[in-house]
Amino acid sequence: MRLFTVHGNIMSLNYIRATTLGAVAYLMLVPSSVVAETGTQGKGSYNLFDPTPTVLLRELSTDRPDTTESPFTVDAGHFQFETTLLGYSRSHTDSAGTTTKAYEYGTTNLRIGLTNAIELSLIYAPYGMMRVSSPDPTLAGRFSGSGDLTVRTKFNFWGNDSFQKAGETALGLLPFVNIPTNKGNGISSDFVQGGVILPFAIKLTDKLDLGINGGVQWMHNDDMPGYHKEWIVTGSFGYDWSEVVSTYYEIAANFSTPQGDAIQLGTGISYKIGKNLQWDAGINFGITTAAPRLNPFMGVSARF
Repeated sequence: MRLFTVHGNIMSLNYIRATTLGAVAYLMLVPSSVVAETGTQGKGSYNLFDPTPTVLLRELSTDRPDTTESPFTVDAGHFQFETTLLGYSRSHTDSAGTTTKAYEYGTTNLRIGLTNAIELSLIYAPYGMMRVSSPDPTLAGRFSGSGDLTVRTKFNFWGNDSFQKAGETALGLLPFVNIPTNKGNGISSDFVQGGVILPFAIKLTDKLDLGINGGVQWMHNDDMPGYHKEWIVTGSFGYDWSEVVSTYYEIAANFSTPQGDAIQLGTGISYKIGKNLQWDAGINFGITTAAPRLNPFMGVSARF
């Protein structure tokens, strides 16, 4: 998940907790038997403590390197680590002459398969660094430290085990909560924030897929009490050049951020080193000033 923010109307923290945490609790309690495909695939009985056998594992599917989230979950009883080894971001220079450069190291998404259709994931940013250059000395500075801890639950409605042929689709639901870990360091947020994303995918051809996300998140206001809504819309084409090499081409937008609508274009490549290991790299280009001007990154994913 490479998520940037968006903004709208003010909401209360209690509403965020009720909406997002309530959705998480509901999804955690929904039996996997509600997913029609689990019965036909014979995998509905597996869970965290009775893992899916290796011979029945789905093809490795990751939520990186693009911003668009996939609707697919990790098989029951298995773990998947998706790590940004190194990331860099440079902002546009604003009207006051201020430019921000940020460095990201080791941000990891630990995905845990609870059932055949439900997963829990924990995203933690252990270290980041940000440098702000500005003619105004009160704005300039260097900040470093840990970032947020993001807790997410993904629920797959359909498509987990049947996304094979052209025309087939998959749909999921992904509520999340961002929890501050080091308030005031300039890297972590200072308030609990959250939202929900609806990931959808369609297989256009044997080699070409389209992923679409629509979502909303509630972010704390910087200059007044309370929260505001931000809208998330992304679309990503993925193309398999071979069994091991694939590329993606993406447009992602966050609407109503305090800085304006943030829209970026992205592209990248993934290379499967083995059945359970993948390397990737990508780059995003901001086409509006609210999005980072440049954002290259590289990472690795592994399943156990």
